[in-house]
Amino acid sequence: MKEIVIISGKGGTGKSSICAALADLLQEDLVVADCDVDAADLHLILSPQASSSEDFYSGLIASIDPDKCINCGICKTACRFDAIELINDQHIVSGLDCEGCGYCYHVCPQEAISLEEQKVGQFMISETRFGCDLVHAHLGIGADNSGKLVAKVKSIAKDHGKKLNKNLLLVDGSPGIGCPVISSLSGADYVIYVTEASLSGLSDLQRVHELVAKFQVPGACIVNKADINPTVADKIHRFLTREKILHVGDIPYSEDFPKAISMGRTLIEENSEWWTPVFTKIWQAIKEKI
Repeated sequence: MKEIVIISGKGGTGKSSICAALADLLQEDLVVADCDVDAADLHLILSPQASSSEDFYSGLIASIDPDKCINCGICKTACRFDAIELINDQHIVSGLDCEGCGYCYHVCPQEAISLEEQKVGQFMISETRFGCDLVHAHLGIGADNSGKLVAKVKSIAKDHGKKLNKNLLLVDGSPGIGCPVISSLSGADYVIYVTEASLSGLSDLQRVHELVAKFQVPGACIVNKADINPTVADKIHRFLTREKILHVGDIPYSEDFPKAISMGRTLIEENSEWWTPVFTKIWQAIKEKI
């Protein structure tokens, strides 16, 4: 099974819209994984119906037993993250501030503090209206460890795809170059960069390609909103040529992007006559490479 990861150096380039359009085009031939767990949105377009779900636990969080606590305040003094507060004469751990380092646990003279595994999110396997399954996740408010959740989503998606004898795993990665992106790229066979014709789009494309190069993963690039700044678009084209990145197409600025998202549709559903040939050509160019 081939794994293709769609990434962008910055948000707002149209990455998820393009991923959804490719899912619409290929339909039953693939499994889709939404690895943008910090701001997952493919479910808004693919309308999945969850067939299974499971809580995801990662990292530790401190908890104070009020029956054992004598309110000596040692833990509050020791905490370097100001995660312990005195409220109504009782020491309480703030879940949003606790880093799970365990310092308070070790210094408590009453052994009133325990370290518990933290529930940070949930991952699901869902059936979509296109016949392909979507593996996606929800990260809890203020939760970290999104890179670990991405790894879990990818692992589940791979196993699920192999069980269904699918040939392709299409991954909607996170924007940027942080831990979730690194986790998305691990084990990938091919990368699709989605950028836009802006100075920030060019700069962030260069940054994310530098990261991808360390994984030695080949890739192709789609330049969205290519007509909003032809000068920058030309600079992007030259960068792609220099770095030997396959340029699979320029997409002009289109109101279909926000219109389709607001109606919960893919670009192909919004305007099939225009977008089906566009994405068919893009996919054929990528297919030849993988």
